[in-house]
Amino acid sequence: MSDFNVSRRMFLAATAVTPGVLASDRIAQFVPPPERVQIVAVVASSVVPPPTYSAAEMELIRSRGPNVQLTIPTNAGELNSLLAEADVVFGALNAEMFAKAKRLRWLQATEAGMETVLFPELVKSDVVVTNMARMFAPAISESAIGMLLSLTRGYARYYVPQFQQRLWKAERNLVEVDGMTMGVVGMGGLGSATAMRAHYGFNMRILATDAKPMAKPIFVDELREPAWLMEMVPQVDVLVSAAPFTKETAGMFNEQVFRSMKKSAYFLNISRGALVDEPALARALKAGWIAGAALDVTRQEPLPSTHAFFDCPNLMLTCHTSGYSPQRRTRLVGLLADNVRRYTSGLPLMNVVDKQRGY
Repeated sequence: MSDFNVSRRMFLAATAVTPGVLASDRIAQFVPPPERVQIVAVVASSVVPPPTYSAAEMELIRSRGPNVQLTIPTNAGELNSLLAEADVVFGALNAEMFAKAKRLRWLQATEAGMETVLFPELVKSDVVVTNMARMFAPAISESAIGMLLSLTRGYARYYVPQFQQRLWKAERNLVEVDGMTMGVVGMGGLGSATAMRAHYGFNMRILATDAKPMAKPIFVDELREPAWLMEMVPQVDVLVSAAPFTKETAGMFNEQVFRSMKKSAYFLNISRGALVDEPALARALKAGWIAGAALDVTRQEPLPSTHAFFDCPNLMLTCHTSGYSPQRRTRLVGLLADNVRRYTSGLPLMNVVDKQRGY
């Protein structure tokens, strides 16, 4: 395997910054290409259902190269036997399963977030990890805009509750998002797609931070390093959490951030619940530090009925479902198939994860 490090800035400059471009800080390719490919589809958690692929999807993946086999184990004994021969895994492993996969060269995660996929043995190994970054972005960015409009146009606070009570009461305390300033923390797939829709769809000015060196998209007014966050926060009308969960981002949206926001500003979290200090957000909503918030993710899921969020004004909650759509499935399987083609052809894989950074 050849493993070449290139800067994200150089890579994006070479490919041009356009919606849909897939890029990473690390390019990994296998040279010479493998003569046979044994893929096992597994999950490491008993909570997550086993992966399923239709006959057509399995045929698509198998057709991407010579001697490609994709198998879904049906019991523990079969799993152990298959892991011993697998050079590729679709899904996720735990340390015990990883120890049995002596021939493993590449792990293709079927999620975008890596916090439950990476563990010390995997991080230290030579196994290449790829993920589903950007595959969820179209649906989640649409959800972000939908949640924002539900807050600003009064749907969440007034009209949906009124409908359930069969009431008719006109509400005129509504807000336009056109021309607002949006601050996006994390310009990966989710952040970039949300910023693009906000700018081109609603004439919004975009400010952003990201930990990676990257070319500034044309729809972003200013892109800076994470240390700029507290300078950016007071300027924005909408603050969007779209960063990955890492030790650096855990709890980053805290009381200091919420107290620094405009009282008329809104907070959206579309990435991971662990990025938010939830008691601080509840206080911010109840005390009127901010105008409202929308969350697709929380620290504990399902959220217990006793949680403080259920008593917060102008808070919209969805159940970590903003990424779902039939089109998402097509993109996910398409990336699996294309990465198999690349693996069997000695070409660079897409969506390679920097295991040290965690994304």
